[in-house]
Amino acid sequence: MTKTKKKAKLPTILIYLFLIFMVVIYLAPVFWIGMTSLKTRPEIYKNPFGWPETLQWGNYKVAWETGKLGIAMLNSLFVCVITLALTMLIGSMAAFAIARMKWKLSGVAMVYILIGMMIPVHCVLIPLFVRFAKLGLSNNLWGLILPYLTFSLPTSVYIMTGFFRSIPNELLESACIDGCSIYKIFFEIALPLSRTGLFVTGLMTFIANWNELLLALVFISDGKKKTLPVALTKFVTPYQTNYDKMFPAIMIAIIPTIIVYTLFSNQIVDGLTTGAVKG
Repeated sequence: MTKTKKKAKLPTILIYLFLIFMVVIYLAPVFWIGMTSLKTRPEIYKNPFGWPETLQWGNYKVAWETGKLGIAMLNSLFVCVITLALTMLIGSMAAFAIARMKWKLSGVAMVYILIGMMIPVHCVLIPLFVRFAKLGLSNNLWGLILPYLTFSLPTSVYIMTGFFRSIPNELLESACIDGCSIYKIFFEIALPLSRTGLFVTGLMTFIANWNELLLALVFISDGKKKTLPVALTKFVTPYQTNYDKMFPAIMIAIIPTIIVYTLFSNQIVDGLTTGAVKG
């Protein structure tokens, strides 16, 4: 009996060991960045993986002022919030139309939208820059919001379609019989029942756009309009890298995403699981 219990516990122990190993793998880089951000530059070169001799909290103040991270963070917040709101609204409406409304080209529309997930941003970077320059959208935060919205919509539509399809037909039919319009069904029935999907798409959209660098680096040249990832590039010059300022700036940049993901991680896991099973 004792041997049987030991054999039953062995797989559980191995699973926990594997999970602990994965936690260490993912948290070790963040811990190392935080530790390095509190060192002086000579100390970083001399002992990059050791503990700091004296905690240099002033590095954060210098990095904040030198990199103008306050303005950059506000720019990133503006772009990400506007993109998030538009993505959730347009994406959920498109997903509802594809999943629940009967029309001949719904399948074609879904395929057309999903093609956007297969197109790398590098392929459209030059055409977008030329077009936006002609429209006066280059060096403009709205010129970032439009491509961010475009590349965020396919994932949003794909995920939300699975949630809307999981809603029982009888519920929507009852609402129609009671005289609800299509808009009332969408906003008062479908969206509340699919709020987990909104959490998933919202968090994925926010984190992806918060960390985006390539489009922001190409489209924005005005220092007052640069986003946070672009502001981090100021600490790297052709001849040297200011590690003592760059690492604190990196920590400032990743802290908001860590906080957001920590607060809503359960909703992300539940949402992805629900969409995978019921979609």
